[in-house]
Amino acid sequence: FKNAECLQGMIDELYEMYKDKGITKVVGIESRGFILGGALAARLGAGFIMARKPGKLPAEVVEETYAKEYGTDTINENDIVLLHDDLLATGGTMAATYRLVKRCGAKQAFVNFVIELKGLNGRKAFTDDVEVTTLLQL
Repeated sequence: FKNAECLQGMIDELYEMYKDKGITKVVGIESRGFILGGALAARLGAGFIMARKPGKLPAEVVEETYAKEYGTDTINENDIVLLHDDLLATGGTMAATYRLVKRCGAKQAFVNFVIELKGLNGRKAFTDDVEVTTLLQL
């Protein structure tokens, strides 16, 4: 992330992978997923949602969908969502986030990581119908 050329290269690679998928929202997993997730959402012309792990917020979380002058502010059945994080290890956090996004009614969801630690078999946390991509496998 500190190297500007590498950062731009990662954003460019991710954009090329997802530019034709119709992504309407990007969900970044805290905290490093916020970095590329937000940049990628802007590049794709999509909205950005920050997903936090349990215990990171100061109080109980309650969610309510509310109407705004131009629509609602949650994931819905028209959304194609890209879930992004920096590292695929065991896959537990992302798998839970994927299930949450699908429960919210997303039409389709893709999963992406920058790095995958293959020896930890994190892909096994996902069913075969989930498209999981990484930029680098170690």
